[in-house]
Amino acid sequence: MTSVGTDLKEYPMLVDGELCASAAGEWIVSLDPSTEEPLGKVPAGSRLDVERAVASAERAAGPWAATSATDRAALVRELARRATSRAPELLELEVRDTGNTKSRMVKDVSMATTLMEYFAGLALELKGETIPASATGLHFSVREPYGVVGRILAFNHPFMFAASRLAAPLVAGNTVVLKPSEESPLSTSILAELCADVFPPGVVSIVTGTGREAGAALVQHPAVRRLSFIGSVPTGMEIQRLAATTSVKHVSLELGGKNPFVVFPDADPAAVSAAAVAAMNFGHQGQSCGSTSRLLVHADLYDEVVDRVAASMAAIKVGMPLRDDTGMGPLNSARHLANVRSHVAAAHEDGARLVTGGGRPRGGEFDRGYWLEPTLFADVTPDMRLFRNEVFGPVLGITRWTDDDDLWGMVNGVDYGLTASIWTNDLNRALLAARAVRAGYVWINGTSSHFPGTNFGGVKQSGLGSEEGLDELLSFTEQKTVNIFLPGR
Repeated sequence: MTSVGTDLKEYPMLVDGELCASAAGEWIVSLDPSTEEPLGKVPAGSRLDVERAVASAERAAGPWAATSATDRAALVRELARRATSRAPELLELEVRDTGNTKSRMVKDVSMATTLMEYFAGLALELKGETIPASATGLHFSVREPYGVVGRILAFNHPFMFAASRLAAPLVAGNTVVLKPSEESPLSTSILAELCADVFPPGVVSIVTGTGREAGAALVQHPAVRRLSFIGSVPTGMEIQRLAATTSVKHVSLELGGKNPFVVFPDADPAAVSAAAVAAMNFGHQGQSCGSTSRLLVHADLYDEVVDRVAASMAAIKVGMPLRDDTGMGPLNSARHLANVRSHVAAAHEDGARLVTGGGRPRGGEFDRGYWLEPTLFADVTPDMRLFRNEVFGPVLGITRWTDDDDLWGMVNGVDYGLTASIWTNDLNRALLAARAVRAGYVWINGTSSHFPGTNFGGVKQSGLGSEEGLDELLSFTEQKTVNIFLPGR
């Protein structure tokens, strides 16, 4: 947070239908992670800004809930249409602000609009039930919105998370106060412009700022009874703690993962190796909660898979993320790079074998910026920190296994349970593995893909609740039961 010159472009936030600066007039400067040069600045929203946003959301909540579900859905569709029209501008800004590669980020706007269209199409599924509880009355339930919803987002997919995660609460009849990550916030200013044009004042507010200031204020506001967060486990736990200090709240959390990619001896080593590299999401520098960063390979295939994966990772072109041929860009921030490097150091200390990467790429263009090579460690064992701890970066560890009875103890012996990938040509083995693994989202002979309508969420420390399916929409409603006593019965 700092005062900066007027030559740096300002990206306003949205409060009560107004594109504005913060009440205190302070700013957060966003840096290009490739060069460390300033890209722009966003308002450093404070508790006062959050209070103003929530107050406007409370005023708008009644009229918005009274709007028909189909009319609410039509406005969400209009937001999707306008986002699509700004896609080229959004793509360039996202790539420059996040460091994610152009080849991967091009999909983010389309994914956001797909999810907005999906939830708009579910508007008439906000149904209650009739219950034959007695012979003398009529018993039924209805679904009603919470009122004001707070959504706090991660840095790795700023626009996609922000736009797509507005859809379900809005269609359900809630107003939303959204807080993007301070690490890559610029594109949410474009979303703010679009929302200001599409929705009545107060229906959507977007408050930029730090998690410590704006995020905490949103979490603790007593009028915000429904909260959703995407990010790290420690922050998710802190949100739970802070939320409970002011009122009873429904909190859903989509948190981290230390996700297994399990290879059985009948799998094709070439297909497995290609998929394992793709599943690390190097186009996002491995900064993806669903990346399968634990590759557990049966001993029969282990050496071949290590060699193939190492060759593929060494061939990834690291470079400026706006180039079409770049396979991996810089990490998001100096702080995050330091954290990932600490995991690399821990792997060395614990005795893992470095196969490729591990350092800063060579060349003058990498003198500045937050760069790390795609990094592969082999001979990782369950007692090592790299096996247990989420890195959220371009670091893959490979573990050898031989005994089916020991396998699931290793796979499930971590605190996380977000995604898992199982590779085998034996259908019975695949189904048994899908049942045995403790994860919320499982691929069989596949990786990475999300499909609208399939609920995405984790178990254990990886979160509470799910997103991208009907359950997400329903989670933004409360049920009311009505009992009618019929005369003369």
